[in-house]
This record gives sequence, structure tokens and C-alpha cells, in this order.
Amino acid sequence: MTPSSEESLTLFELNQNPPAKPSNRETPSRPSAPLAHLMAPKTMDQFIGQDHLLGEGKPLREWIRSKKMQSILLWGPPGCGKTALSKLMTSQMNANYVALNAVTAKIADIKATIDNAEAYAKLGSRTIVFIDEIHRFTKVQQDALLPDVESGLLTLIGATTENPYFSLTKALLSRLHLFQLTPLTSPQLKSIIQNALTHLNPSAPPTLSPHAQSALIAQANGDARKTISLIEAAYQISPDKQHLSEETLQSILQQKGIGHDEEDHYNIISAFIKSMRGSDANASIYWLARLIHGGEPPEFIARRMVIFASEDIGNADPSALTLATSTLVAVKKIGMPESRIILAQAATYLATAPKSNASYIAIDEAISAITNGTIYDVPNHLKSSNYHYKYPHDYPNAQVQQDYLPHPHHFYRPKFTGESKSL
Repeated sequence: MTPSSEESLTLFELNQNPPAKPSNRETPSRPSAPLAHLMAPKTMDQFIGQDHLLGEGKPLREWIRSKKMQSILLWGPPGCGKTALSKLMTSQMNANYVALNAVTAKIADIKATIDNAEAYAKLGSRTIVFIDEIHRFTKVQQDALLPDVESGLLTLIGATTENPYFSLTKALLSRLHLFQLTPLTSPQLKSIIQNALTHLNPSAPPTLSPHAQSALIAQANGDARKTISLIEAAYQISPDKQHLSEETLQSILQQKGIGHDEEDHYNIISAFIKSMRGSDANASIYWLARLIHGGEPPEFIARRMVIFASEDIGNADPSALTLATSTLVAVKKIGMPESRIILAQAATYLATAPKSNASYIAIDEAISAITNGTIYDVPNHLKSSNYHYKYPHDYPNAQVQQDYLPHPHHFYRPKFTGESKSL
């Protein structure tokens, strides 16, 4: 976002006559803009979702209310409100807002943003820079931000869909407050759907049947932007502007068998999981067919099977996780209707596999112990630079007596079924 000579002159003129309010660099909405852009919330009360962060007394709301925003990182899936939230924060604080996208921004753009921020700082105005997809920044680009985030010249709002502990440097993470955003719930998506329909025709909003609405919510998978885009597309091709039919929505979703309602969605996926857990392959196939016929995205079904493979099968059959993960990759590449065969193969395998939830119980018990204050220092002989560590491979059967925890715990208790017998 390199400023032009005209912009630089404007900054010079502003420096001579400081304005009461800093200018906002955000481009105004155009009538031809996508509906999702036009519907972006203008006030905190219009923002839907993330109540755990924005509810009364919650941290982000209090920061915004006090106008004492600090640099933060918003981590969450697409369409959960990261960009909209960053704009709301800036508008509430009356700050200069600069938006960069890590995919296209260069070091020169970062330097130009810093130069602009220095100019605004002389006018008594703070600069909030929003960096979308910040996980795509290289280490050099992240390091370029450090001094000015540290000094407070830039208030950084980063947004990422990736785990920041893997994608951002420790130096940058230490200067940011991390907030995790969640996918929108079905009731929240229902509110967004109603707002979208009203926005399309304020005097006579089009209607949407409960079945079509449930199918839309299932397809959106917690993504507000996708929800609004699907409604807009259906409205544009609908011959009846007063009612968006299931057939019209079906043509947009490109799925056969639009479906079951919200209650069915939760009940049927529950029946599917419990049938696999109970080792009933026939019931598992039936409930899988109901999910497919109801228009559930195949990726959603496959993701639940990946979780099931570890939670309910675990080391009783380690191949189950490999198969489930391969299923998720395959259905993403193949699509429907052929993915039904892949899902069926995985479901019958998981249903008939030996079962063990020992790993699931073990990690929850270990996390609970840590949460409740069981925090150990690493024993000296296990530290990376210690030579008193006994290398197991130097001993018969790679076994040697030494302590790996200061006090013994039995988090993992194998059930000795399937492959667990050999552990």
C-alpha cells in the first residue's frame, strides 16, 4: 500500500492543520459489491457471533469500549468475522485503518505503511494495520513488523486460518494477544440468513423454507460469508423473487436430495457415529445413506470419521486413522456422487474394527492434570544438552530403566484389544 505523491502531499497539509478526526483509508461500499460486503456490520450490535469474545464484560468488547486496543491475532476458520471485526474495532477507535493481504503484500508495502503511521502519529492519530492471511508472511516480513508493533506505532490485527503456533514466529506471537474465533452456530446463521433476505428486499423480504434453510446451513459449515453468497446467488437466478424454492437453492448447491432439518442433522450424525461405535456395519451404512441423501457435505462426514478413528478405535487398529484420513483427502478430490463409495468403504471398516478409547482418555486426563496444577520441570537427564541420558538403543531390546516423569502417572491404559495387545 505505497502512498502516491498526492497522498504524501495530503499528509503534509494535514500536518500543518491537524484534523479533528483521522481519515479512514477503507474503500466505501459500492451498490454493485457482493451482498456479503454490503452487509458488513457497522456497529458492535450488528455483529453476529463470537459472544465469548464480544459479549458484555468480555475482553475484546472491553478493549473496544475503553479505546485502548492492543495488538491482537484473530485465529479462526473462513467466514467467522475476522475482517469485519477488525474494521469495527477501528471505526470505534477513530483510527487510521490500513488493510494488507499477506499473499500480495511486500516488504515495500510494510515500510510504506510504517511511514504513513509515523505521519499520522504526528497528528496524534494511531494506525491500526489489518493483515489478512498473516500466516503467509515469511519470517523476514514478520520481523519487519516487530520494532513498530513493539513501540506501539502500529497496532496490529492479524488474521489467520492456520495454527499460529506453527505459522508465526515466536517473536511476533509474544507481542500479540491471541483470540480464537469459532464457526458460527446454526442459530447465528439463521439470523444472518434473515438479515440477507431483508437486505435483498427490505419492503418484502423473500422467504426460504425450513428444509432449504437447513440444507443451506449444513452446506455453509459455519461460514457466514458463504451463507450470504449462496443466498445472493439463489436470489439472482430465482424466477420468483418472493420465495427462494428448494429447487433453486439445490441448483446452487449442486447436490441432490436437499434435505433434512437442523434437528435431523444432529440426530442422524449422532446415530451414524454411535452405530460405528457399536460395531453395527449395516446401521452405519443406513445412517450414512441418510446423511448423503440429506445433502450433507461429504467432507463433513469424512471429518467426523477421522475423529472417530482416533477417539473410538485408536491403537486397537492404527490403520483406521490412515484409512479415515485418506477418505477425507479422497472425497475432497473426487466429489459426489462417487464419494459415496469411498465413504461407505471407510464406514464399514471403522464399524467392524476393534475398539479402544484409551488414547482419548489418556490425553484428556493428562490435560486435566496440567490444568489442575501438575506442572513438572524437565528432568536433568532428559534435557537436550545432558550427557547422562541413557540412549535406549544402546541396551538390550531398546529398554533401559530411567525415569521420564518425576512422579509416575498412568494416563494411558491399553484395553488389549486388536493391535493394542502387542503394546
